Amino acid sequence: MKILIVSDTHRKDESLHKIIAETESLDMLIHLGDSEGSEDKIAGWVPAGCELQMVLGNNDFFSDLEREREVVIGKYRVLLTHGHYYNVSLGVERLEQEAADRGIDIAMYGHTHRPFYEVHNGITILNPGSLSYPRQEGRKPSYMIMEIDEQGEAHFTLKFLEK
Repeated sequence: MKILIVSDTHRKDESLHKIIAETESLDMLIHLGDSEGSEDKIAGWVPAGCELQMVLGNNDFFSDLEREREVVIGKYRVLLTHGHYYNVSLGVERLEQEAADRGIDIAMYGHTHRPFYEVHNGITILNPGSLSYPRQEGRKPSYMIMEIDEQGEAHFTLKFLEK
């Protein structure tokens, strides 16, 4: 199983469109907020048979997206959130506690525009960064690929685009 994880595209969707078109055997696309009205456009790009999961970001003012979602991917319970309600700009402690309280295995967030991947007390916490306005050193647009292997184990790869 192959999952594309993105966040913070802010209506600059060309890179996302290219990645979707170039990624083979895509089973799911997760967008962690701040698509800013591009939901229908993105849904139209998703290949047949690919599940789309999107959540509300702090800049998705007129969207009907949910604030957060819990989904099951393989054997994992996954929390999808933009992260601003958990003050992720200050750290992931509140998000980690929320995930622990809910029995979540993987917490995915956006908002900071900085890639992040750590395991805290058995909970995988990740942020794919931003495809449009990266803020980490080097400022390369980024996204993640999650793959579930034949044994059911999740593997994550952070990928960067050249500007």
